[in-house]
Amino acid sequence: MNRYSSFQLIFLFLGGMLLLFILAPLLGMFVATRSNELVDTWREAEVRESIWLTLWVSMSATLLFALAAIPFAYLMARRNFMFKRLLTGIIDLPVVIPHSAAGIAILGFVSRNSLLGKAGSSIGLDFVGHPAGIAVAMAFVSVPYLVNAARDGFLAVPVRLEKAALTLGASPARSFFTISLPLAWRNIVSGLILMFARGMSEFGAVIIVAYHPMITPVLIYERFGAFGLKYARPVSVLFILISLSLFILLRMLSREKQK
Repeated sequence: MNRYSSFQLIFLFLGGMLLLFILAPLLGMFVATRSNELVDTWREAEVRESIWLTLWVSMSATLLFALAAIPFAYLMARRNFMFKRLLTGIIDLPVVIPHSAAGIAILGFVSRNSLLGKAGSSIGLDFVGHPAGIAVAMAFVSVPYLVNAARDGFLAVPVRLEKAALTLGASPARSFFTISLPLAWRNIVSGLILMFARGMSEFGAVIIVAYHPMITPVLIYERFGAFGLKYARPVSVLFILISLSLFILLRMLSREKQK
C-alpha cells in the first residue's frame, strides 16, 4: 500500500488548492446559469453566427499557417545557423507581448495604407473588419504553440533514421514525409489543437482589427458592457461547452489516428 509522506501531503494540498482555484470560478458560472437560459441563448441567431464564425476562422487560420509553421519547425529542429536563438525568441514574442499591443501592430500591418492592405484592396479584400483580418490576429497570437510543439516533435525523431533513408536513395522530401512527419505527428497534432484553441479564445488583438463581424469573445464582452453579467454569462457557458466538446473530440480523433 502506497502511503504519502507528510512532505508529499503538503504538495498534494497545494495541488488541490491550485485545481480549486481553476475550477471554482468555472463551476460557479455553470451553477449560476439555468438550462432554459442556455436554450434561449442558443436560439439567438447572433450567438450561433458568432460561434460558427469563431470556430471556422480559427480552424482556417490554423490550417493555413500550418503550411509554413511545420516546415519552419523542422528547419529549427534540424539545422544550426546564425541567429537561431534570436529566431526562437521572435517566435515566442506574440506570447509575451500584451495582446492589445499585438492588435495595434496587426492593424498597422493590414490597414488600407499598408503594403498587405493595398494588395488586398486590389482584389477587393479589406482585412479590417473582415474574417481575414480576424484570422491574421488569431494566427499571430497562436502560431508559437504550433511551431514549438512541432519543433519538439521533430527533435524527438532520431536523425539516424533520416540519414539511413537518404543513404538508401530517398530524397529529402520523401524522408520528411515518410519518416520525420509521421514520427513527429503526435506533437504536431497537439500543436494544431493548441493553436486552434488559442486562436478561437483570442480577444485583445481581434477587437482592434475587427470588432465586426463579432467572434464570440467579442460578443461576450459587448453583452457584459451593455447588459451586465446576467446576459453575458449564458453566452460564456455555451461557448465553453461547445469549445470543450470540440476540444475533446479533436483529442479523441487524434488518438485514434495515432493508433
